[in-house]
Amino acid sequence: MKRITITIIFILCGIMLFSQKNIKLPEPKKTGGMPLMEALSNRATSRSFDTKPISLQQLSNLLWAAYGINRPDGKRTAPSSHNIQESDIYVLLKTGVYLWDPKTNLLNHQSEEDVRSLAGMQDFIQSAPVQLILVANIANMGYGTEAEKMNTASLDVGYISQNIYLYCASAGLATGARSSIDRVILGQKLKLKPSQFIIIAHSIGYPK
Repeated sequence: MKRITITIIFILCGIMLFSQKNIKLPEPKKTGGMPLMEALSNRATSRSFDTKPISLQQLSNLLWAAYGINRPDGKRTAPSSHNIQESDIYVLLKTGVYLWDPKTNLLNHQSEEDVRSLAGMQDFIQSAPVQLILVANIANMGYGTEAEKMNTASLDVGYISQNIYLYCASAGLATGARSSIDRVILGQKLKLKPSQFIIIAHSIGYPK
């Protein structure tokens, strides 16, 4: 009986440790912040980041501002063509790779590997504590050629990117978007499907 009890305890502990790989973000703060015109005035691309990590509260606020649900019908802070919502945000942290679920505000753990350095080809990438990878799944787009879908997906991601810029300007964070990414290698690390394409990446952190 003791041996069975000990085995059950080990199993339960294993389940708890596994479940803790997912990160439940705090509720985003949807009020306050810098006035829009001031945020636009301060919006800038940064190529210099402090290594200091941002808080989970800031990350939650950032993701909600970027592409969060802001209405009861499930619509978002950024528009998408025909409300298809084909975009996903992958979050690269020191602790691994995560896929953000806007419905639960949960970072779903994908990998324990730190692949932040693969989010771009410039040296400053190494310093930023957070990398956001904006990915489009064109399988969710029901009509048009692949080129037409990619064009629409790029436009939709552009709205998300601007939201990221404006939140960072408002919150005193630094960010920089880029498309110079080794999409093949990073796509393998993110375990993307053939229909998923990396559109753009954002470095996030405190200014240096």
